[in-house]
Amino acid sequence: MKKKLVVIGNGMSGLRTIEDLLELTNDKYDITIYGDEPHVNYNRIMLSYILSSEKTFEDTIINHQTWYEQNNITLNKGDKVISINKSEKTITSASGKIESYDKLLIATGSLAFIPKTTGSDLKNVIAFRTKADVDTILSTIDKSKTAVVVGGGLLGLEAAYGIAKHGIKTILVHRSSSILSQQLDSTGGKLLQKNLESYGIEFKLNTTVTQIDGTSGVEKVTFSDGDVVDSNLVIFATGIIPNKELAINALLECNKGIVVNDFLQTSDENIFAIGECVEHKGNTYGLVAPLYEQAKVLAKYLAEVKTEGYNGSTLSTRLKISGVDLFSAGDYLGDETTEDLILLDEKVGIYKKLVIYNDKIIGMVLYGDTADASWYLKLLKEETDINDLRTKILFGKSALSGDTGHGGNDINSMSDDEEVCGCNGVCKGDIVRAIKEKDLKSLSDVKSCTKAGASCGSCSGLVEQILVNTLGDEYNACEEGICSCTTLGHKEIKLAIDEGEFETVYDVFSKLSWKTHDGCAKCRPAINYYLLVKYNDDKYKNDKRSALVNDRMFANIQKDGTYSVVPRIWGGLTSPQELKDIADIAVKYDVPTVKFTGGQRLDMLGVKKEQLEPMWKDLNDCGFVSGQAYAKGLRTVKTCVGNTYCRFGTQDSMNMGVLLEKITWGSWTPHKYKLAVSGCPRNCAEATIKDFGVVGVDSGWEIHIAGNGGIKVRVTDLLCKVETDEELIEYTKAFMQFYREDAYYLERTAHWVERVGLQYVKDVILDKEKREFYALRFEESQKSAQVDPWAKAIEDGFTKEFSTIVINPEESHSFEAKEF
Repeated sequence: MKKKLVVIGNGMSGLRTIEDLLELTNDKYDITIYGDEPHVNYNRIMLSYILSSEKTFEDTIINHQTWYEQNNITLNKGDKVISINKSEKTITSASGKIESYDKLLIATGSLAFIPKTTGSDLKNVIAFRTKADVDTILSTIDKSKTAVVVGGGLLGLEAAYGIAKHGIKTILVHRSSSILSQQLDSTGGKLLQKNLESYGIEFKLNTTVTQIDGTSGVEKVTFSDGDVVDSNLVIFATGIIPNKELAINALLECNKGIVVNDFLQTSDENIFAIGECVEHKGNTYGLVAPLYEQAKVLAKYLAEVKTEGYNGSTLSTRLKISGVDLFSAGDYLGDETTEDLILLDEKVGIYKKLVIYNDKIIGMVLYGDTADASWYLKLLKEETDINDLRTKILFGKSALSGDTGHGGNDINSMSDDEEVCGCNGVCKGDIVRAIKEKDLKSLSDVKSCTKAGASCGSCSGLVEQILVNTLGDEYNACEEGICSCTTLGHKEIKLAIDEGEFETVYDVFSKLSWKTHDGCAKCRPAINYYLLVKYNDDKYKNDKRSALVNDRMFANIQKDGTYSVVPRIWGGLTSPQELKDIADIAVKYDVPTVKFTGGQRLDMLGVKKEQLEPMWKDLNDCGFVSGQAYAKGLRTVKTCVGNTYCRFGTQDSMNMGVLLEKITWGSWTPHKYKLAVSGCPRNCAEATIKDFGVVGVDSGWEIHIAGNGGIKVRVTDLLCKVETDEELIEYTKAFMQFYREDAYYLERTAHWVERVGLQYVKDVILDKEKREFYALRFEESQKSAQVDPWAKAIEDGFTKEFSTIVINPEESHSFEAKEF
């Protein structure tokens, strides 16, 4: 008969224990879980990505509801356990449930520490620990107010970054003289601060918050240096406290946290504890890697599998901010008995520091270049004597082997016991064995099986390299399904659509054996796009229900529910009359904000849904069409003034930009698509970070492709040079059409070229016959594509759904219960 295992807490450490336990045995326990949040298990360390809008909550879910059901686990969401009765071996929840147990696991995590300050009890003085906190932050931030973040540790920096990414003035307050002082020395802290200031974060160091004022919510914040700011939000990220209240009331042994032995057992032999709520040998841990190491031990103990026990963890840290490479571990400060090996290049933002004691690494700080982090950490953990490596060790593993290329990222140079995933303690050998023994074929398979790459995600690229290196050519043939509705990947779906005949997205779902009848938000837009590309707009009706919200509304929805309307301004070239027309329309509809965009257009922000149809009509009447700033299609063509006015210009970039935009607008593409035309190599139009960039030179035009100015900047690759305008136009059409047909949905040109290789693209576009073929196909597709979506939406009556629903009471029906 199975024993009853009850878990208090539906977070990462408790659920990792259950996952590991189920891998060892699934017939030993009936499992019941109580969680005080109304959600399934999610990745709490990914909250910063939700805050910065780089990921959705769905992206952070670790265990969906189906996982609980498939494993016969009873989950009680939003039901907090309020007491433990050791003698009766029962727990009681807030809803009144009384649950008996044979074994009990306390995984209550930690509570945010919010210092008692004048006004700290006001509304919108919050922590940054849960999804609810993120929701509060996103619904509160206001561009007219300043957000204040208190605490310069990991959470504080991630919170400040996430808020600043929304264009909110953000002040980070830290009582020390250097940020991230628990993970970095002062040099690393200064480099990191300089980087983060570029995102618009203002730092107040050696400073605290002395007073928060407001009638009910936050209105003003006073700092210890005397400054006062208008603010509506204060976030405290000043540390955590083990959540041990249940254990204290149950008379379990507690100090800083719930005291546990090497097998995570409390002072009661039937009660275990894990995660941020526990204290092991005087230490508490607030990072995920130690918690997962604890889970592995506890799972074995519960499964009655021999284990050596938990002996503590070596802490290492990575910062989850896009564009910031940071890693630290061990004793990174040292003392008078240690020595430092340092490499510092402030200009390029690279700092490496190894703290050495008795010829062994005991701590490190890596900033700007973390490629060798796992190797250095391995040397630290194994207490390797580095005396013979001293002269080259700071230059990375590749320097020791004589490889002057990218040896630090070379999978073959990694030993099997070298750690790949710090969060989950997974080594290269673990991944390779799992791939071979369990026939893993995709990145998601490896994540599910080994957990490598499944937490913060910073090692996903390295995990995929191992997968490719292990499978060889087989890897390309075994693609991941595009979503949970199907096992088919983009490549297989595209091929099936190209070779078959389909009328609707539902036709595709049916004929390709989708698991669901209606698909989902991931696959429906993709299938709709592939059908559009195959049949063109004149042969296939765009299924608006399968489009993303902005593509359905022909405007960009904003966080407050209003919309952004952007009329097309050809090549960034306008006229006084057009500017006057836009101004008149903005005044007519009382548009709160009008902004010049990075693509040389005017963005009208704050437009209400019911205003869209009349505003579109007025813009149409003035000769404007939609700028499609929302579309997976051509967004902008940015230009400089070129040789028309500029004394450095070599080509007429303005007129060429207008011409290229009029040729390519309205075309659906896998992802947003941006062009730029610069009149000379000075490149004022920033053509070398666009999907298709054109640079004027004395002999004609340079064509650049696959640039990206987003989160991860990618400079373009030079495709070729052409001498005439006619050649440039043909190349423009051919490249765009080849990208339309060959790339996967939601794959930017940068990612597409990186996946298929530059030579693959050159082999097509530089071949005269193939280039002409794709250019003609593009021309054919554009015959039906260049229809203004604003005018078409009005013509089709689509905008009637924008109207407010009003029901005449006289025409409504009331239903009353009657006896029969």
